[in-house]
Amino acid sequence: MSTAPRTSGGDVATTRPLAAFASGLNHNDMPADAREVARQCLLDVLGVTIAGASEPLVEMLAAEAEEAGGAPQATVIGRGFKTAAAQAALVNGAGAHALDYDDVLKAMTGHPTVPVFPALLALAERDDRSGRDVVTAFVAGVEVEARIGAMMATGHYAKGWHSTGTIGTFAAAAATGRMLGLDDAAMARAFGIAGTQAAGLKSMFGTMCKPLHAGKAAQNGLMAASLAKRGFSSREDVLDCDQGFVATQADGAYPEKALDALGDFFHAPDVLFKYHAACYGVHAPIEAALKAAKHPAFDPDLVERIDITVHQQCIGMCDIAEPTTGLEGKFSLAHNVALGLLSQANGALSLYEDDRMQDSAPKALRQKATVTGTTGQGPFEAHVVVHQTDGVVIRERHDVEAPERDLARQWSKLEAKFRALATPTLGAEKVETVIQLCRNFDELESVRPLMDAVRG
Repeated sequence: MSTAPRTSGGDVATTRPLAAFASGLNHNDMPADAREVARQCLLDVLGVTIAGASEPLVEMLAAEAEEAGGAPQATVIGRGFKTAAAQAALVNGAGAHALDYDDVLKAMTGHPTVPVFPALLALAERDDRSGRDVVTAFVAGVEVEARIGAMMATGHYAKGWHSTGTIGTFAAAAATGRMLGLDDAAMARAFGIAGTQAAGLKSMFGTMCKPLHAGKAAQNGLMAASLAKRGFSSREDVLDCDQGFVATQADGAYPEKALDALGDFFHAPDVLFKYHAACYGVHAPIEAALKAAKHPAFDPDLVERIDITVHQQCIGMCDIAEPTTGLEGKFSLAHNVALGLLSQANGALSLYEDDRMQDSAPKALRQKATVTGTTGQGPFEAHVVVHQTDGVVIRERHDVEAPERDLARQWSKLEAKFRALATPTLGAEKVETVIQLCRNFDELESVRPLMDAVRG
């Protein structure tokens, strides 16, 4: 495999092989752990969408959908009504990302599930498809976004593109295209339609536009697949051609990585789940700070200086020094380390309410923090060093890169997270119903009972 990035237009074509993979994937082709993690992604995305349904940005998008009208084809999760499938994909995709509490995937440098399941569930509810169909299509979508992400490496993200919105559009197109039965030529056209719509700027982090990226990826991917099925034309080599997606949105590419062990190795089991409702870039620093808080010599009143060292990719992503809103707080390394040092970082959604940014104790601590970026450590690794006025220096490190391989333990943690997020809206009895439907999702002949349960 080459050691230097190659520009698109080389001798390795990626669009058509990825399209053929997505269109031809069957349920039995996937390893058991990929199917299991797909079901876990479903439970998790439903939980964060239900909890995010009351966020102001979701209320605005839902109001737009209701005002626009349309056939009641698909559920707006947690909002109590149905709308057109494309509108449901938009609102649910944005709602799923509204709390920044959804899963991540290193290969794509972004959030894999929120562009895919909202589009898939809307389509599956409209067309009355089975859980087995949805799981197969979901894994196809995740595999496409992981491999496009690996091909573009971190250069795409470093240029300021939000991979969840950009690469996620291809994922939604691949997943819904698989469910619509597109052949490889039609799927390649769907990729072209997706690529010309793909967007999302990192400069919007900390605003309502970041969740909008996920919703638009879901909606635009669904549109791409639907139009391709109708015969809509586009280029069939959007990932490879001059002035195509890769050529315009990354400084170089590793096309071999898009095809490496395609069909034999699956990325779905590498999904990383969140247990703090903030950008994943702050999770390792939070955990390191929580460790420091347990040190017998630690005294928050004696803190003189806090040194935070993270991977360079976090700079410009989650280093807002003085957050004034809850959304900004989710992207503040200094603020989240302060919460950890005060032992307040317990996963509660209330930590990121707007008025909490003015709490005196974390505000005082975050003003003592210095953030440094480096390429000399892992992308999800953090070092926190606390200097105290009594001469004590506490050093802690944490890394949140490794996926959980004990899937039973992961399911248990995700059940607990889902109960905490969904019970206030659905009630305890319906929450248990949803958990069981997700656990047995592949056996459902129709997704409609699940969507009825999460309507709210």
